[in-house]
Amino acid sequence: MIYQTLSPAYPEWTARFPGLQAGVLAAAEAAGARLVSMANAYVYGRPARHPLTEDRATTPTPRRGSCAGGWRENCSQLITPRVEVAIGRASDYFGPRGGAQSNLGDRVFPAALAGKTATVLGDRDQPHTYTYIPDIGEGLAVLGEHSAAPGEVWHLPNDPHTRTTRQIVETARQRS
Repeated sequence: MIYQTLSPAYPEWTARFPGLQAGVLAAAEAAGARLVSMANAYVYGRPARHPLTEDRATTPTPRRGSCAGGWRENCSQLITPRVEVAIGRASDYFGPRGGAQSNLGDRVFPAALAGKTATVLGDRDQPHTYTYIPDIGEGLAVLGEHSAAPGEVWHLPNDPHTRTTRQIVETARQRS
């Protein structure tokens, strides 16, 4: 079993993702291993008031399009008879060791927990789904073991009660 959860820094996605994915796929094929690959929801583009589901068409926005388009091409290469592949998608993540790559990581939680002003990305009053890092790990582990997982894209668990980023920051402040 190979779990691919690596992610270059955002500015390097276009340059690094294709080679990263090709290398991981080659390693899985050489080892005769199932590949469980972590992915994001950027390939769906803007929600436009429609839910993001596994069967939704991929229509990435230009800003993330080159990376998302490359990811879509890699996904089509990943679903091959030579390697069993399951793809798990998650939204923006948060939690232990989320760090600077997490929208809620280093820039939000330390300030919120200290009662200081937290800097957030995007519209703080727009409902947004975030995925808790330990839930991502558990979801990927299930995909690695479940017989129906290969050959499919799966959405990993999220809190069913979508909140705004402002509400999440306020909840963190209340618990500090």
